[in-house]
Amino acid sequence: MDTIDQQQMNGLTIRRLTAEDFEAVVDMDAAAVGHPRTSYFERRLKTAKSRPALYVQFGAEQNGKLVGFMMARQTQGQFGRTEPVLRLEAFTVAAEVRGQNIGSALLSKLEDEARRLKLVQIRTTASWRDHAITQFLDHAGFELGSELVADCQVTDRKLALHEGKNSAALARNRMDLSTLRPDDLYDVVRIDKGVGGQRREAFFYELVDEAMKDSAARVSLVARVDGVAAGFVMARTNFGDYGRTEPVAVLDTIGVDPDYSRRGIGHALLSQLFADLAELRVERVETVVASKDFRLLGFFYDAGFKPSQRLVFVKPVG
Repeated sequence: MDTIDQQQMNGLTIRRLTAEDFEAVVDMDAAAVGHPRTSYFERRLKTAKSRPALYVQFGAEQNGKLVGFMMARQTQGQFGRTEPVLRLEAFTVAAEVRGQNIGSALLSKLEDEARRLKLVQIRTTASWRDHAITQFLDHAGFELGSELVADCQVTDRKLALHEGKNSAALARNRMDLSTLRPDDLYDVVRIDKGVGGQRREAFFYELVDEAMKDSAARVSLVARVDGVAAGFVMARTNFGDYGRTEPVAVLDTIGVDPDYSRRGIGHALLSQLFADLAELRVERVETVVASKDFRLLGFFYDAGFKPSQRLVFVKPVG
């Protein structure tokens, strides 16, 4: 890590990003990925303004010029976790200053902020083929997480086959699939507790609130059988996190009331989710599953998901 003296010798200052840094961030990112992702950073800036407590964003300034940035977000319960963590979603260092430990200085500042917020981990994902990123994470003390990343193409035919296979059961159960509403929060928490045994109101309040404030980013559904909420799925469109250049949907959580299991509800929710995402021109859905959760892994693989080329990386914050 850079010491304070080293940073001062290099004319380096680590500070919070501001709206005035927007163009420099877009330009630096474009140089790294090959094309500008203006809409991604515009959406991120808008969301960060509306929910500033959740976003942690630092820039590295050298001799008055922004030469690097690191962006993260607090999360409370995605993918079945119960502890709050900091999710590292985007970072870049300008090519002309690489090799000066600027990325390490940014990460050190991020770790300090995580400790201040009493967060236990910094987490991220990266393609195993992105050797520059994986090497940086390795040198920075990240370790492979125990979770598995699975993904599925929206146009995967296998999912469509499941939709057809379950169509009779869905008709018999008179299932209604609708967009998540604020008054669904109680039922979502109830179903999730029935599945996992814990009440996670804060986590689901955050997701529902985000869905209401940014409907373009959130795609969340509720399934009802005879008027009773029996299942839900929550996903968000992702147009740039973790260095991705193609539009992806990240499935944060899915749940089916145990009293309504084995009725095709989970597959029906995924089928409708994929149909909605196809209209948004999202080509791939990704999720993270605990490696020992064989039941959930089996469900996703049965629905057409496959092991992803991305890996989970974790850094404990002491």
